[in-house]
Amino acid sequence: MQLRRAARVILVGAPGVGKGTQSERLLGRFPQLASISTGDLLRSNVQNRTPLGIKAESTIKAGGLVADDLMLRLISSELRNRGWLQSHGPPEVMTLSSEATTAAEMRTPDSMAFGAFAAGRPLSPAQASEDPKASFILDGYPRNAAQASSLEGIVPINLAVSLKTPFEVILDRIAGRWVHEPSGRVYNTTFNAPKVPGRDDVTGEPLTQRADDTEEVYRARFQKFQETSEPLLEHYAKKGVLVEVEGMSSDEISPKLYEVFEQRFVM
Repeated sequence: MQLRRAARVILVGAPGVGKGTQSERLLGRFPQLASISTGDLLRSNVQNRTPLGIKAESTIKAGGLVADDLMLRLISSELRNRGWLQSHGPPEVMTLSSEATTAAEMRTPDSMAFGAFAAGRPLSPAQASEDPKASFILDGYPRNAAQASSLEGIVPINLAVSLKTPFEVILDRIAGRWVHEPSGRVYNTTFNAPKVPGRDDVTGEPLTQRADDTEEVYRARFQKFQETSEPLLEHYAKKGVLVEVEGMSSDEISPKLYEVFEQRFVM
C-alpha cells in the first residue's frame, strides 16, 4: 500500500509488547517506510571510524551512555545523507566526516533548529521532506520527553503510537520465551513453541532463558519504562500526534495499527 505523505513515526511500548514485530509488519505493508535504528547507526559509525563513531566508542568503552547531542547528530546526519532533511539558505550540509563531536560545540540557544555547529558555524535551519519516500520508523530514540523535545528541532515526529498490552499478558509472554543462543532464534511456549520442548528446531541443541526473562527483572524494567514513557507520551499528546493502540496479541494490534497509518498517511 502506498503512502501519500511522509510518515515520521515512533513506536512506544513496554518491553515485550512487540514493537519489533509491529515494525516489521509495517515495513512489509508500506514499502515506502524505512527503519532507522539508532543502535545500527551507532554500530555502523563505530565500525567505519567516523568522528561520531570514534566519540561514541570512547564513551561506550568508558561505560557511559552516548550523549544526547551525539545521538541527535547521528540522526540528523542519516536523514541528510538520505536527502530527507534539507537546509534552507546556503548548502552548509553537515556530514559524518565533517561534524564536530564535542559537547561544547553543541551548546547553542534552544531557538536554533538543531543547534549543531560545523566548522564553527551554525547550520542553516532544516526542513523535513514531505515526500512519501522520506517515511521512516525511528527505533531507539527518543526515550524520554527531553530527548523528544530536542528531536523536534531536527525533524518533527508526526505519529507516535503507544502500543498497549495488559501487564500480565506480557509477563506470561516473557516467562514463556526460550532462546537458541548461537543462532538467536526465539521460541515461546504459548504461541511459537519448539517442536521438541526445550530444543532448537534446526540443530536440536538446548534452549535457554535469558537472565532478564524473570518476573522480578521484568517488573523492574516495566516500572522504569512507565516512569520515562508517561512524560514522553504526554509530550506527543500535546503535539496532537499520539495514538494508543491496544490488543492482547500482535495479531490483534496489527490491523488497528494499519488502520491508523491508512487514515493518517494514505487517505
